Amino acid sequence: MQSVPDLSTIAGLIGDPTRATILWTLLDGQSLPATELARRAHITAQTMSTHLAKLVEGGLLEVNRIGRHRYYRIKNAEVAHALEALSTIAPPPQFKPKRESEETRALTFARTCYDHLAGKLGVMLTQTLLDSDVIVLDEKAYRLTEQGSRWLATWNIDERQLRKSRRIFACPCLDWSERREHLAGALGAAITAQLFERGWIMRIPGKRALRLTAAGRSGFQQEFGLVIKDV
Repeated sequence: MQSVPDLSTIAGLIGDPTRATILWTLLDGQSLPATELARRAHITAQTMSTHLAKLVEGGLLEVNRIGRHRYYRIKNAEVAHALEALSTIAPPPQFKPKRESEETRALTFARTCYDHLAGKLGVMLTQTLLDSDVIVLDEKAYRLTEQGSRWLATWNIDERQLRKSRRIFACPCLDWSERREHLAGALGAAITAQLFERGWIMRIPGKRALRLTAAGRSGFQQEFGLVIKDV
């Protein structure tokens, strides 16, 4: 009788290069159809269907059906957190063309890790929230202070509603590119949603990276005192 978690099954799913590419592509929390995933992975639709079926069966992806179409996404925040953590110990690519290097710089500057802000911008924001006593680190989780509760109200974030969520309220997530922690959990997701709502950050079509807008550059400086240089 096995007395330890069956890590080999999950490792086998993630260990395939094509499936690793699928998971990496979906790590921003978006849903994509099999045809788009096949295009990005440079494989046939039939081969993609086989890989997706294994990832869904293994509990790493979920599929939503809209009419005749199927859209795939990372199953939950726990899966995303595990993938982000694994990325911190994965070896870097051996060859980086100029175009790929530019994409990597954009990705390491700002991206979504499932549904919360990651990259240099995410780490900077988290550190600022700590320095401003909005959140404090208690053992393995972040705790919102009284000052933090008042700040959330100014950002139109309903703290009580967040705490009703089944997911962790606020926790650190180790950032693979910065090797430091950024804010995850329901609180991290809510703040990131507000950043999108305010137009401070925007998705780059077809990419995991995010773009900091002019409004965002001004907003981060006025709200948090962060002077953000160009990528």
